[in-house]
Amino acid sequence: MTDDKEDPAVMTQDGPGTTYAAAGVSIDAGDEAIEKLKPWASKASRPEVLSGIGGFAGLFKLKLDRWKEPVIAASTDGVGTKIAVAQALDVHDTIGIDLVAMVVDDLVVSGAEPLFLQDYIAVGKVVPDKIAALVKGIADGCVKAGCALLGGETAEHPGLMADQDYDVSATGIGVVEADKVLGPERVRPGDVVIGLASSGLHSNGYSLARHVLLDIARMPLEGQVEEFGRTLGEEMLEPTRIYAKDCLALAADADVRTFAHITGGGLVMNLARVIPPGLTAMLDRGTWTPAPVFALIGHRGRVEREELERTFNMGVGMVAVVSPEDVDRALAILTARHVPAWILGEINAADADAPRAVLRGDHPRF
Repeated sequence: MTDDKEDPAVMTQDGPGTTYAAAGVSIDAGDEAIEKLKPWASKASRPEVLSGIGGFAGLFKLKLDRWKEPVIAASTDGVGTKIAVAQALDVHDTIGIDLVAMVVDDLVVSGAEPLFLQDYIAVGKVVPDKIAALVKGIADGCVKAGCALLGGETAEHPGLMADQDYDVSATGIGVVEADKVLGPERVRPGDVVIGLASSGLHSNGYSLARHVLLDIARMPLEGQVEEFGRTLGEEMLEPTRIYAKDCLALAADADVRTFAHITGGGLVMNLARVIPPGLTAMLDRGTWTPAPVFALIGHRGRVEREELERTFNMGVGMVAVVSPEDVDRALAILTARHVPAWILGEINAADADAPRAVLRGDHPRF
């Protein structure tokens, strides 16, 4: 029998007591992780930030004289099972970009400028280098979005999560002038729907994508895929495109009625959320060809088109509804910002109980 005094996880009357580390939580590893992530977190800042990493709360000085009637916007999201691909490949510095994209691009749908973001990382065991890689990605995403990373939390959950497991979420805060809030009430018949290309799968539908490509097709993540010109893992870990600055630039210089962030539920369901009763967005599949990854999932998994379209973005990551007079201006702005964009459809008058968005036609070469 093992002597209790030799087991640090057992409390005895005459020997050393147990420790937090023996129970699975390492304060030292947590401190090391904080030191490793500080250089990355410091890159994602704004002049309004008053606090550094490590405090009990992040401080952000809101300069109210910049707005006449500011409206605060808030959004919370995660990345979903895309994390399983990152874990399988031991590549973690892009997941943070995905996280920021999912949060800030929900904020800009209302016209709000993202101000700051706070992250939450739950892990089975703190591995400082892995935490630093995650935060590097979050900081990179914040820089792309123009917002500050205002601290966060890393929580170690031994016994609840396996050592290698982690999950991430974040909350973002933005602000928009009250008279410039975008939304369904601005949409009119004759408005034009512009599609902004996605960078790939983004961060939705990975349960289906993994089931088809990894379980059914048994494709190795490290294997080269001719259609992609790179490995399957590289395709699946392609970071979500962050549209925040592009959308804000578009709203500043063109008559934008609303945006729709195309995430879980696909193009039709998400666009329908910003179309009011009595109007229908008529969308034409013939205006774009989805990226090869969507066709591969459909073919290898025998997934019907309707199922693909309600699961994935199918190549459209963001939608802008603009006035017909400003279509050319809007497309020129997006082109100048190197965002692939095209006319996707138009807004038509309809019965009050008609679908808010409809896809018609066929994709070329899909």
